[in-house]
Amino acid sequence: MYIRRTRTRNTTTGEGYYTHRLVSSERIGGKVRQRTLLNLGRHFDVPQEYWPVLCGRIEQVRGGQDPLLEGELPASVERHAQRIAAQLLARQGEEMGSPGEQEGTARARGGDVQSVDVDSLALIRPRSVGVEQLGLWSMAQVGFVELLKELGMNGPQRDAALGSIIGRMAAPASELATHRWLSDRSGLGELLDTDFETMSLMQLYRVSDRLFKHREAIEQHLFQRISGLFGLSTTVTLYDLTNTYFEGEAGSNPKARRGHSKEKRTDCPLLTLGLVLDGSGFVRRSEVFAGNAVEGRTLERMLHGLNAPNGALVVMDRGIATEENLTWLREGGYRYLVVSRERRREFEARSAITIETAGEEQVHLSRSLSDDGREVRLYCYSERRARKEEGIAQRFAERFEGELRKLSEGLTRPRTQKRVDKLWERIGRLKEKSRGAAQHYHIEIIPDETGERARVINWTRKPVDGSLLTHPGVYCLRSSETEWDEERLWRTYVMLTDLEAVFRSLKSELGLRPVYHHKEARADGHLFITVLAYQFVQIIRHRLREAGITDRWASLRQTLAGQCRITATFRQEDGRTLHVRKATRAEPAQRAIYQALGIDSEPGRVKKMIV
Repeated sequence: MYIRRTRTRNTTTGEGYYTHRLVSSERIGGKVRQRTLLNLGRHFDVPQEYWPVLCGRIEQVRGGQDPLLEGELPASVERHAQRIAAQLLARQGEEMGSPGEQEGTARARGGDVQSVDVDSLALIRPRSVGVEQLGLWSMAQVGFVELLKELGMNGPQRDAALGSIIGRMAAPASELATHRWLSDRSGLGELLDTDFETMSLMQLYRVSDRLFKHREAIEQHLFQRISGLFGLSTTVTLYDLTNTYFEGEAGSNPKARRGHSKEKRTDCPLLTLGLVLDGSGFVRRSEVFAGNAVEGRTLERMLHGLNAPNGALVVMDRGIATEENLTWLREGGYRYLVVSRERRREFEARSAITIETAGEEQVHLSRSLSDDGREVRLYCYSERRARKEEGIAQRFAERFEGELRKLSEGLTRPRTQKRVDKLWERIGRLKEKSRGAAQHYHIEIIPDETGERARVINWTRKPVDGSLLTHPGVYCLRSSETEWDEERLWRTYVMLTDLEAVFRSLKSELGLRPVYHHKEARADGHLFITVLAYQFVQIIRHRLREAGITDRWASLRQTLAGQCRITATFRQEDGRTLHVRKATRAEPAQRAIYQALGIDSEPGRVKKMIV
């Protein structure tokens, strides 16, 4: 066994380059012939002086032997030896079919009985395949690979795209971490018959550029196929925005702007993601905005070009529900259901009806029609929400009173502020930070005889009517659906709270935050890969819910993470080495997921090789 380097030429560009092959010499019929065992490619980077020891180490690995001296080989050479030996097994080993097929064949022919030294057993090269198999299944449901072919992506580019997306589903992190996961921990390469260990990090970066370049075509194709797969109705459209933050200043990205961070990361520039979804939570369209984007000014741009059916219902949160946007929706023939931006709270308990949520919580609803009959308001009261808001209001009030108490006690201590004008400045700053608690207090500073120094600070609590303090747990919905009853309005609004779960999944389960890239295109591509990963996760979860499995993706991912493909190596009594590579047997929880999706519970083919 040796490595041959051959100079060749690209027939299209005329570029000359070297390619590398692993070759063995075999005597056949009295003649010595050379056979290519594996194409190592043009980017094979082991220095030539190590080629002989690399080939020797490959033979040792195939023979189940450890290095004669620990540490005698550079780590990079040892890694290449392990990788190449594994590829030889995967590509040249005798294929035994899936475990189920193998069992049936074994019964028919009496099985493949081998005599081995049990003490020589070694289990090597474990690689996860659970989430990987589900990711490929979900992509097959919507013809994603075929779409990538239509968009002009070649085989390595398609493999890189699938690796990036499934990596985000299984081990969400940066592209650098995804590259390490694909190389060191995942068996996705075996399922795709590709070698991610030889794929460069730059290929992952470039494929994110390609995916984002075709964003509109990909989103349109996926939503059309998903709608047909699950019979979705496009009459309800949910729209909302979230943001993520950059690691570093990202000075070269014009969209990296400081704004209102939903994660309270005021120390970082932000990037905003807008999503338009259908009522089942599948993405119809995504858009990346600057970090300081004003929510209310993004609606028209996002809904334009969706070709939503005439009279489609748009459900939005209060940040987007400006009067200007509501007017635009009415003029465009859209219906709407939004959270009101009105600050004043009111609730008429006597005319309210009571319904019970899926979580066995009672919600009280009071419906009111506008004077012109064009809009309905639904005032809602939730006891659980009221308890939460009461706790929030009490915390802010105690914090505000505590700061006032410090100012008052300072009047009797030396070297503290006592000037009336300066104290009013401090109180003003306290009001700004009070989160609205200050509006419920009347504050008075009583000066001394000079009128310049304060003698006493007094305050009294006077709750403002129609505020969170007097009406905790109350919120208002506005809608053009004047014929709908209270329960239908409220249950449709609940879809918007499901959208908040979407954003939580994107951020915590699929690696939306933070963004490590500083280039605009790379940052946009990072967010789009997360959106694609979410789409395929939703396909899986939607199908599992039909089978009664309602776990969050993080729980499903943890359940599946324990299943691996692994190579069992034995020494036979004739001195040869037997290698068998197969997936571990699925645990009951894993098998239930596979059965619900109609997937083989032991991913990949079984490979056998005797060396």
